[in-house]
Amino acid sequence: MTGSVSPSERVPVGVDPTRASIARVYDAFLGGKDNYEIDREVFRGVQKAAPEAQDLAVENRNFLIRACRFLAIQTDIEQYLDCGSGLPTAENIHQVVQRIKPRAKVVYLDNDPVVLAHSRALLEENDNTHFASADIFEPKEVLTNQVVRKHIDFTEPIAFLQLGTLHHFEGPAKEPAAIMKEYLEVLPSGSFVAISHFLDPEDEHSPVARKMEEVFRHSPMGSGTFRTMSEIEELFDGLEMITPGVVRCADWWPEGPRIKPLNQVQYCIAGGVARKP
Repeated sequence: MTGSVSPSERVPVGVDPTRASIARVYDAFLGGKDNYEIDREVFRGVQKAAPEAQDLAVENRNFLIRACRFLAIQTDIEQYLDCGSGLPTAENIHQVVQRIKPRAKVVYLDNDPVVLAHSRALLEENDNTHFASADIFEPKEVLTNQVVRKHIDFTEPIAFLQLGTLHHFEGPAKEPAAIMKEYLEVLPSGSFVAISHFLDPEDEHSPVARKMEEVFRHSPMGSGTFRTMSEIEELFDGLEMITPGVVRCADWWPEGPRIKPLNQVQYCIAGGVARKP
């Protein structure tokens, strides 16, 4: 039954298990257990449009790990602001970064009550990992948040992360770029920005991208826009792109040589990292 919850599924206070959650849907895509039937319904619907749909989340997670490892190794940045933290899973940002820089500070942002409920365990791990409840699509709300202001020094370079988030904003076509512009204006010089986003590759794989978009946007989750490469590049306006620029996530400094071809879904998510001059 749609939206049903089994007796074994505990529902945190303030959580509506009859409405799909972005964080829980991603958890379902990654094979996690912190989701409900309504979230799995979204996953199954997208999977019908593209059997390899799970690779959207896998490629996003792998890009996240590689990008954060790059930032921790190749830059001097020691503070990370992550928009839309999602649910705890293997290789979270603070784990990737603090393995290389133990003193690095990580502040996660989300306003999902399930994420908030799970974040308490995350906060207990160390004194340099923090969680702020805020709407990531409202830059002023984020930038004035007390937790953010307490733990992030805006006079020093910041690693600002929008990984798998902006395609879930539902508003005017240009709005994600406007949201990013507000954030970029306050980032100090020398800051780095990492973004991943659902991609319409404008080639033979466009039909599957649009099929997945249709399912996402008309599902109980209600969001998931696939933008073109040029539209995603606009999110980095005014920044210096790190080679190779905005590319398919699978092509952004992969772990090794590719010995098997990409599937149709792996063509449909892109990412990049850039520096603010």
